[in-house]
Amino acid sequence: MSASSPDSRPPSIGRRTLLGAAAVATPAVLGVVTPAAAAPSSAAAGPAAASARKKPRALPGGGDLGPNVIVFDPSTPGIQARLDQVFRQQESAQFGTGRYALLFKPGTYHGLNAQLGFYTSIAGLGLSPDDTTINGDVTVDAGWLNGNATQNFWRSAENLALVPVNGTNRWAVAQAAPFRRMHVRGGLNLSPTGYGWASGGYIADSRIDGQVGPYSQQQWYTRDSVIGSWLNGVWNMVFSGVEGAPAQSFPNPPYTTLGTTPISREKPFLYLQGNDYRVFLPEKRTNARGVTWGNGTPRGTSLPLSQFYVARPGVSAATLNQALAEGLHLLLTPGIYHLDRPIQINRANTVVLGLGYATLIPDGGVTAVQVADVDGVRLAGFLVDAGPVNSATLLEIGPRGASRDHSANPTTVQDVFVRIGGAGAGKATTSMVINSRHTIVDHTWVWRADHGEGVGWETNRADYGVVVNGDDVLATGLFVEHFNKYDVQWNGQRGRTIFFQNEKAYDAPNQAAIQNGSIKGYAAYKVGDGVTTHEGWGLGSYCYYNVNPSIVQHHGFAAPVRSGVRFHNLLVVSLGGQGQYECVINDTGSPTSGTSTVPSTVVSYP
Repeated sequence: MSASSPDSRPPSIGRRTLLGAAAVATPAVLGVVTPAAAAPSSAAAGPAAASARKKPRALPGGGDLGPNVIVFDPSTPGIQARLDQVFRQQESAQFGTGRYALLFKPGTYHGLNAQLGFYTSIAGLGLSPDDTTINGDVTVDAGWLNGNATQNFWRSAENLALVPVNGTNRWAVAQAAPFRRMHVRGGLNLSPTGYGWASGGYIADSRIDGQVGPYSQQQWYTRDSVIGSWLNGVWNMVFSGVEGAPAQSFPNPPYTTLGTTPISREKPFLYLQGNDYRVFLPEKRTNARGVTWGNGTPRGTSLPLSQFYVARPGVSAATLNQALAEGLHLLLTPGIYHLDRPIQINRANTVVLGLGYATLIPDGGVTAVQVADVDGVRLAGFLVDAGPVNSATLLEIGPRGASRDHSANPTTVQDVFVRIGGAGAGKATTSMVINSRHTIVDHTWVWRADHGEGVGWETNRADYGVVVNGDDVLATGLFVEHFNKYDVQWNGQRGRTIFFQNEKAYDAPNQAAIQNGSIKGYAAYKVGDGVTTHEGWGLGSYCYYNVNPSIVQHHGFAAPVRSGVRFHNLLVVSLGGQGQYECVINDTGSPTSGTSTVPSTVVSYP
């Protein structure tokens, strides 16, 4: 795709490996409220609780962030050399074990180009992105894969202001690569050098003063941000609460534009107050539009690091649970954590924040994380990697039958990613289960691996990606791919999804392997038969049955035919004719055909 012709398509499609179809003021000044320390659980009542409070905690809060959190200030010597060293190690380490967080203290930095490889996060340590300015670039490109950016996963940028050297910053990413709370004083180019394949991506709470150029990006979701302008669209560009977004025009150009986001609460982040680390917890917004930090006065609460158990790789699940039981939150420093039992989150308002793609691996078929039916839990910034013994579930938000009203203080799941296979054989029947009402899933990529180690129709078997049983759940930025059966199964009432990206499993051996009763194939997104109210905007599903291109998928989307179940701007695409769809949703929508890779669309359903 050339810069002069952003709407043209490259000539051919191949597998994803080749393809791409695929100084800080006081809290009072900043409007920050610091809550009291967490109360003891209700089980510790009366004199026993008073006695317990007099005893020192068995586990300390706070502490050093470990060797893989690298902190810079403007006077640090050799910053560029250190950035380059990490990049050389991580550039092509798609399934490696390295994990890094690059943190910049408030101030101004000059002449830097922070190139980001796998499992690398870069972030400023101010309360506002403008507190930390890099005169230079934070770059993601695709030289390691010959200009193909479709595998640029698992990296992030957050809470920085950039003044790009040539006026435009390059951020050529695919899934699981959030760009949050950023201020680009210039333009943003979302494609790799040479305008090769790209398949991302997600922006939130950011300001891009100039133009955003997706070029070859097949799909993108931008939420609660401000942009100067938007250049083009390929298949599915979705905006909610974005000042400067293009007008609604799906399918040509393929823009789905909502004026506001119904409910949002930004991701927690680490910052410095003087010399002390704290974690800022942004407040919930309804009908949100634009950035949260525009006047430099963020709204929310702040917790000192002393209220967090700062975990290091090698710590046991028992110790993590002990810390939670003692009233501490969890800060997971970069690395890999093996779990022989679930992390149990039973206390309202608990924060679990990962740095540098901290990775949880459940061993022996256990679930990695289980959350009780309580208010205001915040899970953010970590990866769950399935183990070789099948887990029934990997992440559970609320127990089965959860029914409490959490509308005033929902649980949020943000930049929490799930992987089955790729780094080695992994199995899980269901990856993510949402049982608690009013949960907000804000940017996830739930992926049954289509390449890497331990990949095969049964080798990394995973039937269901995301199952939503709770009512009133909202998903903003939902990426779910390659599951053996339903990628998303939504059983709860009044669910809403803004942006969905999906590829059906590449590796189905034959038509019989995907047969769903009398229906050819399992829908990418299935709304339960008993659901009476549901709504989705900007949803896309792609098929690439490269093992058996004769496979036919009846539809990408399935839902009961009711006036309260509504969809806006749906598409299905056959990538190069490797398999086909007969319909878009239920029995509606034109079939895909041939090798032209042209989307079939439905603007409104029913």
